[in-house]
Amino acid sequence: MTRTVRLAALFLPLSILAGPLAAQDAAPAPGEGDVTIAHGIGVFGAPELPADFPHLRYVNPEAPKGGEISVAMPGGFDSYNPFTVKGRADILSTIMLESLMVGTMDEIGTAYCLLCETVEYPESRDWAIFHLRPEAKFSDGSPVTAEDVLFSYETMRDKGLSSYRAVLAQSTKGAEVIDEHTIRFDFMPDYPRRDVVQSAGGMTVFSKKDFEKNGRDLSAPGGTPYIGSGPYMFERADIGRTSVYKRNPDYWGNDLPINIGRNNFDTIRAEYFADSEAAFEAFKAGEYTIRHENSSVQWATGYNFPNLNSGHVIKTTIHNQNKAPAQGFFINMRREKFQDARVRQALGLLFNFKWSNASLFYGLYTRTESFWDNTDLKATGTPSEAELALLEPLADQLPEGILSAEAVVPPEGSDRQLDRGNLRKAGALLDEAGWLPGDDGMRRNAAGEVLRVEFMNDSPTFDRVINPFIENLRAVGVDAVMARVDDTEHETRRYEFDYDIIIGHAQTAEIAGEGLFQVFGSQGKDDVFNPSGVTSPAIDILIRTAVAAQSYDEMRVATQALDRVLRAMYPWVPNWYNPDQFLAYYDQYEWPETLPPYLTETLNAPWYLDIAWYNAEKAEKLKQAGVLR
Repeated sequence: MTRTVRLAALFLPLSILAGPLAAQDAAPAPGEGDVTIAHGIGVFGAPELPADFPHLRYVNPEAPKGGEISVAMPGGFDSYNPFTVKGRADILSTIMLESLMVGTMDEIGTAYCLLCETVEYPESRDWAIFHLRPEAKFSDGSPVTAEDVLFSYETMRDKGLSSYRAVLAQSTKGAEVIDEHTIRFDFMPDYPRRDVVQSAGGMTVFSKKDFEKNGRDLSAPGGTPYIGSGPYMFERADIGRTSVYKRNPDYWGNDLPINIGRNNFDTIRAEYFADSEAAFEAFKAGEYTIRHENSSVQWATGYNFPNLNSGHVIKTTIHNQNKAPAQGFFINMRREKFQDARVRQALGLLFNFKWSNASLFYGLYTRTESFWDNTDLKATGTPSEAELALLEPLADQLPEGILSAEAVVPPEGSDRQLDRGNLRKAGALLDEAGWLPGDDGMRRNAAGEVLRVEFMNDSPTFDRVINPFIENLRAVGVDAVMARVDDTEHETRRYEFDYDIIIGHAQTAEIAGEGLFQVFGSQGKDDVFNPSGVTSPAIDILIRTAVAAQSYDEMRVATQALDRVLRAMYPWVPNWYNPDQFLAYYDQYEWPETLPPYLTETLNAPWYLDIAWYNAEKAEKLKQAGVLR
């Protein structure tokens, strides 16, 4: 079971920085010394694809266009603007938006030109000039110009989330239109240079005309879908229930090598459901046609229905090399009762993953230990000499013992729901923290206040996981309860940090980028991307070190040190992950036999919306059989 968490867009280009490292067949501009003009840029090396590549290596360049693909989404929506904390945006509401550059699913840290034709930058990376494709246009037919890019930058700078505005202010000095199709970004003198070009290139490009015509405000909920330059455009919606996007027949970028074999469906439909059980029943009935299964119990016991047994529905497991999602129960350290790390550690001791995996998950999951699990960025064992060189100068700001202790890993648990050994350890930690059991068995502090812990949850599928955890907490004297809230209340309270514990994800990637300042940095303490409210000068320094690293090995060591410190702070109770994807679909879709190693999502769109295609012959058989309309 994994949880789908929808966030307002993380504006920094994590999709570019996630996705083997680039191993630039670009040449210096004539007469300009160390200036490079290229079709792409890598973080630690040149892009693997040459300037004249015909198509991405993992697509089917002959994939047919046509048909519909439909997916399920949780909850509902009341807005088309995900760039604000207000309202709940349609999950596909940014699918029509493009950026100057884009990443791929078989390279980490490489960005290729999309709206731009080339990018120009000096060896120092003090600035970058993007040369836009003159043929690029928005779906209303208006051209994409440097003025649109400047407008987008200024809009994000002035109206974006506060943490993003802070990062942008630190990294980018300004932008200047050179001519209709050329724009220059200048970067701040002392800001790390490694990712600044990719960050500028990964910025969403809005239509200035669209904003002016529709009176848009990036900081307010949007009742009108965006006009974008991408391959899809809004078609229709039933607010809160259904949204449909259609392929733009006049999409300007159809024949670009970066797009060959992609964007193959005529329409993409999203159906919203209040809970996962209703969504699964709808899938069995054919109300939508492809399902990424996040429930282990459903995968193990629920896939026994007529359309599957007849072969009309295919059930498959797809392995990938993605970084594990850093999902967990995040503890709100903004609240005084959770500011003592011993309290947070005690809570974590009483989540019994071993029992949960065997009893609830059919043994299908792996325990998450790190914010960078399933990568070599994960901290292991005791600190290496290279890690110690970063940690020792910060020793007075770090959790006690971290310089010699092994990296924190969550307790193994036992075959019984309540692990007595961990119960005793948790009790001792709470005693030390001043939360002592009273006559009624409940833990109280010196002021007589009960240690109450509320789990905010809007997903019925998580009830069976949270309830045993609550029972274990109550056994040690914690007044643990679950608050079952609806979709709207969950979003409101999440953005206002009105919770004790929430199920969420830390948005980390395979390359340490500026987004980490939003997720773990002090400037993101009051940002929705930082669910625990982590704030620490030492963390800020380690983030800056990782972001500034000039080689992969330097970045790896800095990230491992960061991971080690974060885990020793106990800001979360780690959940679990699945190294495979559980996928079920009506037998009318196909995708390349060899999939890319990093099945990432872009703008909240799953990989199969990107590179799969519709088989009209198979679809007709399903219709003839009365399976689908």
